[in-house]
Amino acid sequence: MERKIKVLVVDDSAFMRQSISFLLKEEPEIEVVGTARNGKEAVEKVKALNPDVVTLDVEMPVMNGLEALEIIMKESPTSVIMFSSLTSEGAEATIKALELGAVDFLAKDNATTNTTLQKIRNELIAKIKQFANRKSVTSRLARITRRSTYPPKEEQVHVSSADGEKKIYGKYFKAIAIGISTGGPLTLNKVIPFIDGNLKLPIFIVQHMPPNFTASLARRLDATSKVEVKEAEDGEEVRGGVVYIAKGGIHMNFAKKSTGKVYIRLNPEPANSLHKPSVDEMVSSAVDVYGNDLLGIIMTGMGKDGLLGIRKLKSKNGFAVAQNKESCVVYGMPKAIVDENLADVIAPIEKITEIINKVGTK
Repeated sequence: MERKIKVLVVDDSAFMRQSISFLLKEEPEIEVVGTARNGKEAVEKVKALNPDVVTLDVEMPVMNGLEALEIIMKESPTSVIMFSSLTSEGAEATIKALELGAVDFLAKDNATTNTTLQKIRNELIAKIKQFANRKSVTSRLARITRRSTYPPKEEQVHVSSADGEKKIYGKYFKAIAIGISTGGPLTLNKVIPFIDGNLKLPIFIVQHMPPNFTASLARRLDATSKVEVKEAEDGEEVRGGVVYIAKGGIHMNFAKKSTGKVYIRLNPEPANSLHKPSVDEMVSSAVDVYGNDLLGIIMTGMGKDGLLGIRKLKSKNGFAVAQNKESCVVYGMPKAIVDENLADVIAPIEKITEIINKVGTK
C-alpha cells in the first residue's frame, strides 16, 4: 500500500477546519494528520507531525499566516498552500506569502457553505497531489529563496543549447512575452528587479491570478525594479522599457494602429478558456503583431498553457526560452514546450534574466 499524503489544516474558523478536513478525508490518497487554530499552533504541529502539505489561512489570531509561514520555511521547509480572501488586502498578503515560499494559494471567499466548498475540492486536491513530493519541492524552494544576491554564487549556470543562445543574441527583437503560473511571484521577484534600467523592449507577462492579485503583484514588482512595472490597461499604447502584467480575469491581446504603434486590448473572449488571462492567447496575439520579432519565455507553472502560443511563434521561425526543471517550483508549462523540442534554450532563472538584459538593451 502506497504511503498517503499527510496534510495539516490550519484555520482559525472551526467550520473551515472541519469542512476542509472532511473534503480531504474523502480522497483515499490523502490523510489529514492534524489541524491548528492559529500560526503558533501551526509552527508547532509542522515540527511534530512532519506533514507533506500545509493549508494555511492568512488572517488568524495569536500569530497570523505570514508570520507562521516565515518560521515554517526557515525551520521546517514544507509545501504550503495559502487560503486567502479576494480582497485587495488578501491579495497583498498572498503575494507576500508566495514571495516567502508558499507554493500556491486558493481563494476562500464565499467558501462558507458545503456547496461552495465542494466547488474548490477538486482544485485543492489537485494542488495537494502536485506538491506532495516534499523533498523535491522544498529543495527547489530553498534553492530559489536563498538567492538574495545576483548572480548566485553557489551554482554554475547551465544552458541547454549554446547554439540556441547564440542565435537569440544575434537577433533584434521588438518585444518579449513571458508565461508563468505556479511559483510565479517567487520567481518573478528574482527576475524582474534585476532587469537592466536601460531596457528598450516592452515585456508582457501573463501570471495566472485573479484581478486584485495581478494589480498587487505589479505594484510590488514596480517598487523593487529599475524598470516600470504596471498592470496592463485596455487601450493603452505599448511603450518600450515597460513590463506589463496581464490583468486577472481577462485576456491580454494586442492590435496595431495605422501609425504602426501597438496598443493593448483586454478581451473577455474566449470566455471558456481554462485560464483568464491565458498565456496562449497573449503569445498568439503578440505573434500576430510582432511575428518572429517576439521572444517567448515560458517559466514555472502547472499544466500546458503557453504551448499553443509557442507553437505558433516557432511556426514563424521565432525563438523560445524555457525555464529549467531544477529552478522551477512546478515543471509543467516549461516541460510542455521542452518535450516538443520548441525551446531554443533551457535555462535557470538567473540566465533568463541575463538573456532578457542582453536582447532588451540593444
